[in-house]
Amino acid sequence: QVQLVESGGGLVQAGGSLRLSCAASGRTFSSYVMGWFRQAPGKEREFVGAINWSGGRTYYADSVKGRFIISRDNAKNTAYLQMNSLNPEDTAVYYCAADSSSVKISAYYNAYDYWGQGTQVTVSS
Repeated sequence: QVQLVESGGGLVQAGGSLRLSCAASGRTFSSYVMGWFRQAPGKEREFVGAINWSGGRTYYADSVKGRFIISRDNAKNTAYLQMNSLNPEDTAVYYCAADSSSVKISAYYNAYDYWGQGTQVTVSS
């Protein structure tokens, strides 16, 4: 079993930045693809981006490309989502997720078998 715990959410003004963290339990974190998703009220869960096991490859949704950066520290069993130039459309609950069965990055939520509880990000205008 893998447990994921997000932190770092909060309220920020438009144009500001936040960094989310996703701390994972388990000894095999370094082998997982880690993804970030978000869900705004009344909307479906949306892929934000993901990072492969080594951190050498990332993939982002067009809506966040150039503004968000995903990284990981396998020694700390932690993945990060650095969010810059935030705007009110980025307001959502942000979830991290782990894909324990593939080395390829997927944008589909059903590829991920472990999920965190989510952290709220609110961007005021």
